[in-house]
Amino acid sequence: MSPTRIIAVRHGESEANVAYRQAGDDPLVYERGDDEVALTEAGRTQAAALGRLLAALPSGEAPELVWCSPYLRARQTWAVAHETWGAATLPLTVDERLRDREWGLLAPYNEAAIGLRFPEELARLRAEGEYRYRPPQGESFADVAARLRELLPDLRERARGRRVLIVAHDSVVLVLRHVIAESPDAELAGLAEFAPILNASVSTWHAADGRLTLLHFNAVHHLEP
Repeated sequence: MSPTRIIAVRHGESEANVAYRQAGDDPLVYERGDDEVALTEAGRTQAAALGRLLAALPSGEAPELVWCSPYLRARQTWAVAHETWGAATLPLTVDERLRDREWGLLAPYNEAAIGLRFPEELARLRAEGEYRYRPPQGESFADVAARLRELLPDLRERARGRRVLIVAHDSVVLVLRHVIAESPDAELAGLAEFAPILNASVSTWHAADGRLTLLHFNAVHHLEP
């Protein structure tokens, strides 16, 4: 048996999200480690909206367990959502396999800065495409898929017959769709159709006939005023 329901959410807006957006096409070197990036006030507001959504779910749909990325912005998203929800303490598993895609040596740089400092890597990124490219000492999307395939059996064992909330990152939510569908990695580039995964978005799978069926993906209706 698998979990009866998986609800996967991306963290709320982070300080890095804002920095990259404001930089636009200008070079940016973001010095803070990826695991240390915090939520903005807007991100905390989004996390609170997620908490209200969880509070409004029928008892047969609300999460019973939480699995969370170790990165600060994900843990903050769950903390704010949980406080807003007002539910009793849920069993929490912090799992490093739910971390964001690692960019290795290129982690501090946006694309414009990569072009200035590592032009050969920018050329390789553009030639191979985002979904095949592996940065130096970093991960490709296939690498993210490999660790999520490793995680799913543990999730099935420890959350079997129960409803689980996953709080993670855009790459994790996107690749989770690919892995649950048991798609071959040759089709990873097709995930571009479903990107970008929005901050504080909700994607839900429900177990039916022994398989997890996708109910909705990248939904943000709960963030509307």
